[in-house]
Amino acid sequence: MSFITFAQYADDKSCAKQGRWRISEKRLHLCEFMGGWLGGFIAQRRLRHKSSKVSYQVVFWVIVAIHITFWLNWLFFGKQLVGLFLSSVFKG
Repeated sequence: MSFITFAQYADDKSCAKQGRWRISEKRLHLCEFMGGWLGGFIAQRRLRHKSSKVSYQVVFWVIVAIHITFWLNWLFFGKQLVGLFLSSVFKG
């Protein structure tokens, strides 16, 4: 997913330079959220794309925080925490 996200950033940067139709920020954020945040991070640094737009960066870093929190919880608490969260969300 990181490779796909990086490719999306590269395509969007190319479109921006050529004045063509751009990839939406929502689509880029969706790719990051689906697991491509590291590819997005690398693309921002390598391509210098979306790295200075504050509103974009806020959402990007929230996505990164969600991923890091989830994976650290998974690593240290295993399925117990995820199961507890899901059972509290879907209580009916």
